[in-house]
Amino acid sequence: MNVKLLVLDVDGTLTDGSVYMDGEGHEFKRFDIQDGMGIVMLRRNGIEVAIISGRFSASTDQRARDLGLSFVFNGVKDKLATLMSLSEKLSLKADEVAYMGDDVNDIDCIKWAGFGIAVSNARLEVKEIADYVTKSPGGQGAVREVADLLLSKGRP
Repeated sequence: MNVKLLVLDVDGTLTDGSVYMDGEGHEFKRFDIQDGMGIVMLRRNGIEVAIISGRFSASTDQRARDLGLSFVFNGVKDKLATLMSLSEKLSLKADEVAYMGDDVNDIDCIKWAGFGIAVSNARLEVKEIADYVTKSPGGQGAVREVADLLLSKGRP
């Protein structure tokens, strides 16, 4: 496995899927610190990390800035087109790309990527087509688990 790019869904993958709203238009999301360290470790070791989220959120932009991510697609309607365009921009083939998600809007990306990943609490139809299903749920160490796997050069 020669993954050069890990692309992450946000809600349900980088988070536990919960969105906290205060009734005045503000929302809050919980991000796992160990997942963030996994992203930092990947980038330090030459694996680029990108975010593609179907739902726009200012919290997603803030987390991406905190992690120093250059490729953030927030509020995307066609995730696969975005994934393919990014891969082309980076001159990467599908087998050099890993995609991680949790719900039906991630299926096309998981199928396209050379290494498709579902979090343990993903929808059943997502887990069935994934190359790898994490032991950890989304927002609770799943991204770190994948980072550790990619950095160990292992693949189940």
